[in-house]
Amino acid sequence: MSSVTGVSAADGLPGPGGRAPLLGDTASTGRLGDRLFGGAARGAGLVVVLLVTLVGLFLVSQAVPALLNNQANFLTTKEWTVGGDAPRFGITELLWTTVAASVVGMAIAVPVGVAVALFITQYAPRWLSRPAASLVDLLAAVPSIVYGLWGLIVFRPVVAPLESWVVEHLGWFPLFARTGLTGGTIFFIGIVLSIMILPIVTAISREVFDQTPATHKEAALALGATRWEMIRTTVLPFGQPGVISASMLALGRALGETIAVTFIVSTLAQGTPWTWSLFNGGETFASRIANNASEFDSPQKTGAYIAAGLVLFLLTFVVNAIARVVIERRKAFSE
Repeated sequence: MSSVTGVSAADGLPGPGGRAPLLGDTASTGRLGDRLFGGAARGAGLVVVLLVTLVGLFLVSQAVPALLNNQANFLTTKEWTVGGDAPRFGITELLWTTVAASVVGMAIAVPVGVAVALFITQYAPRWLSRPAASLVDLLAAVPSIVYGLWGLIVFRPVVAPLESWVVEHLGWFPLFARTGLTGGTIFFIGIVLSIMILPIVTAISREVFDQTPATHKEAALALGATRWEMIRTTVLPFGQPGVISASMLALGRALGETIAVTFIVSTLAQGTPWTWSLFNGGETFASRIANNASEFDSPQKTGAYIAAGLVLFLLTFVVNAIARVVIERRKAFSE
């Protein structure tokens, strides 16, 4: 009678001595590759964390001396005079313009982007879905300066009647108060930003919706659900964390957009009196820094603008941190 120990290890059975063959016996290089890949991945993560930390430390070190010399409250002052022996500068106007324009852009881009992603993945036939997805993705390849020129020359006359209508019917509300400015408003900037961030929201949402398990969708349809009921009960809950991630990524792009906003604001809205109205002009953090780069001729002036950049850095960091918390809580709830 043959012994089990005589069976070859290549057959996948116990070899000499009754010991099952280990993967490391024949694929030790694979284990070495796993270790190398794991170490490289951890190293890359540590490098990213280190770079972000160094950027933050640099901004703080450059901004603190200017903030100590500031003669006004940095958080509540709208004045921006960074030269002289008694500099007075604050971020109220910059913070409001940046956040308001980004919120307007998000309010438009997220619903439209999610709707486009649902159409491409759930409604459109295959011969249409792929070209439509590629067409939307091409919007991300358009340079920012092109969006600025297009918004200034082509899109401004289209939005102006809409702004006039909103001011006429809702001008009693402070956010929509009349300012006399047409074009280059915070509202107009938000619309341009929404078109710029639309590909981000659409692309990520599309990929997440497309990964919804087919069994979930088929089960909903088998129970008598309509197409929309199936989407509402299976696709949207499954893709919610992805949509949140897409929205926060798009918000980060909107908060830091420079060229298009700079081009529109510097041409149409600079120097207008500041109010809370969305139909007033203003400058974002990025556009203020870009417009006044020529003033970086002294440590005090440079530090003031770096302080504004530090606030933008912290704002973006907080937004991403909140998004991470929301996503993790959503995953825990789903499990």
